[in-house]
Amino acid sequence: MAKAKARHILVDSEDTCNELKARIVGGEDFAAIAKEYSKCPSGRRGGELGEFFPGQMVPEFDTVCFNEEVGVVHGPVQTQFGYHLVEVTERQD
Repeated sequence: MAKAKARHILVDSEDTCNELKARIVGGEDFAAIAKEYSKCPSGRRGGELGEFFPGQMVPEFDTVCFNEEVGVVHGPVQTQFGYHLVEVTERQD
């Protein structure tokens, strides 16, 4: 069965999400930015979500985690919760 591990940053606006992505792509630490900016409780853990299976996350998040490249920061991904930056850290298909 497919499974993935990912970390994310959740913010209120697409603009903020794009700004944070540019900082990460520019070399800033994902975990440090997650701790400072993410609205999700996982921010305290650097955005780490642990291991999960298809269907456990909202559909927009699932699509990224089970279809996009591992080790790349994806987003902004809009969900009912806000805007996410998502990095899939591991995946088994």
